[in-house]
Amino acid sequence: MVKDSTSKMTHEVMKHYDLHTKKSLGQNFLTDDNVLRNIVDAASLNKHTSVIEVGPGVGALTRHLAEDAKKVLALEIDQRLIPILKKTLSDYSNVEVVHQDVLKADLHQLIADHFEQGEDIMVVANLPYYITTPILMRFLTEDLPIKGLVVMIQKEVAERLQASPGEKSYGSLSIAVQYKAIPSIVMTVPKTVFVPQPNVDSAVLKMEVLKEPRVHLSDEDFFYKVVRAAFAQRRKTLQNNLMNNLLQKNQKEALLAVLYKIGIDPRRRGETLTIDEFAALSEALLHL
Repeated sequence: MVKDSTSKMTHEVMKHYDLHTKKSLGQNFLTDDNVLRNIVDAASLNKHTSVIEVGPGVGALTRHLAEDAKKVLALEIDQRLIPILKKTLSDYSNVEVVHQDVLKADLHQLIADHFEQGEDIMVVANLPYYITTPILMRFLTEDLPIKGLVVMIQKEVAERLQASPGEKSYGSLSIAVQYKAIPSIVMTVPKTVFVPQPNVDSAVLKMEVLKEPRVHLSDEDFFYKVVRAAFAQRRKTLQNNLMNNLLQKNQKEALLAVLYKIGIDPRRRGETLTIDEFAALSEALLHL
């Protein structure tokens, strides 16, 4: 069967069903076949790899995924799109659409119900910009059996996630993601290839999930508290941020002793610390 271009298919479906995108759900449908193909290629799929897709929309990316993957489980929050997806994906027997909110779904149970134990699973999605971070952190922090993620997100956020120490966009989110995964930008995408057009350009980000976290931590929650405190006011020194946002006034001398012991100058700023330095710092501060 000759497949219509995604742009043609999307516009015809929207016209036929009198479908209007919902701003409240962050719906921007991707219509460029070259970009869709690049997303699928970045995921390195084969007939032994299954996919979880978040927010399939009218099925544009889903169709491309279904051609390469063993199975596609698509989670769609918008009830209006469920019957439309049944129509647009009717040629693909390896696609299952589930009416679920990815932020509320029991992801472990969904994976157990829909995939075979031990099979390779990738998350591939054009994510709504306004909930990109909570979606990514769910997949990265819940110890799910996934190999990696390939996601279309806001360009500025993608740059933040893959940023290195000392770069302007490096922050607590960079560290939270890089603790669990290796992120890299595959391509940047202009806003002109979406319906409706968003206000900003996008990027395709690939994240390879690490088998073990990048650093060993005794207390992950405390590690994140230290990181957030260090970035609380970017112009302030590490010492000042930690004193103002984490420690008590009478702990200044103890903090200085810890910093000198692990070889971190208290006058440095949080954005210059590597993830290994933050790990060493949180481990040392844990016992103050």
